[in-house]
Amino acid sequence: MPDDAVAARAVAEEKSAFSHPPVDPDATAAYGDHPDQVIDFYAPKAQAGPGGSVPLVVVLHGGAWRAPYDRRHITPFADYLARRGFAVANVEYRRGAEGAAGGGTPPVAGRWPDTFDDVAAALDALPALARQALPQADARRTVLTGHSAGGHLALWAAARHVLPADAAWRTAGPTALRGVVALAPIADFTVAEKLDVCGGAARQLLGGEELFTDRLPYADPALLLPTGIATTLVQGRTDLVVPQPVAEAYADAAAKAGEVVGLTLLEDVGHFPLIDPVADACAVVAEEIAQLAW
Repeated sequence: MPDDAVAARAVAEEKSAFSHPPVDPDATAAYGDHPDQVIDFYAPKAQAGPGGSVPLVVVLHGGAWRAPYDRRHITPFADYLARRGFAVANVEYRRGAEGAAGGGTPPVAGRWPDTFDDVAAALDALPALARQALPQADARRTVLTGHSAGGHLALWAAARHVLPADAAWRTAGPTALRGVVALAPIADFTVAEKLDVCGGAARQLLGGEELFTDRLPYADPALLLPTGIATTLVQGRTDLVVPQPVAEAYADAAAKAGEVVGLTLLEDVGHFPLIDPVADACAVVAEEIAQLAW
């Protein structure tokens, strides 16, 4: 397909994904004192399985770790999963500082270490909070998913046990997960930087050029392998936001580390259909989650 046709379709895909009104959660709980340290819970809208329990899907939204993009834009996706019979936890976290980085550039991506502090704290607090908010959720069948920057955070959260020994977020063992389904994730920071993904967002997240290399071992999923946790990446072949080579680089790094990572490539699909409830790609995502969860 010609480049201009791909670009036009990408615009239409984004418009569709953002056309759905936000869906209010069934409950919200705080995991910290900051206004962004909250988790929205969506109760399953379909019949529960044997014993009345259902898998829990933890959602981490994207938006290049930048302040204007909060969890509200992914609530239709969270509701979609709830209507498919999952219990859903939609995690908010601190993102980049408000305002522009200067010279008309986009807002700064992420906060170091706050963004990572929040995701780690949310995952640590989640089992107890979910028991209160969604008693039908079976934490033993938890699948972590995230889109774009949220896909990065999902992969990172599943790899905390292989972080460097001096990392504050390191855990003694793997998080109890059935698996991870990362959607067009910013999964390899070195490749993402070479491709200028989201205007150098990964570099900004780590504090800028002078700190990027030093902080990579603490933040880059491609360097945190193998995890021992079942992982699948779902990627559109015509994604112009986070191009296919980023996901492929992570899968290649996993293979070199002796780990098999699934990579589902969707033809004629860009960045946003993966979280758009009316897109066929979203149904593929739900099926990938179900294969790990049930």
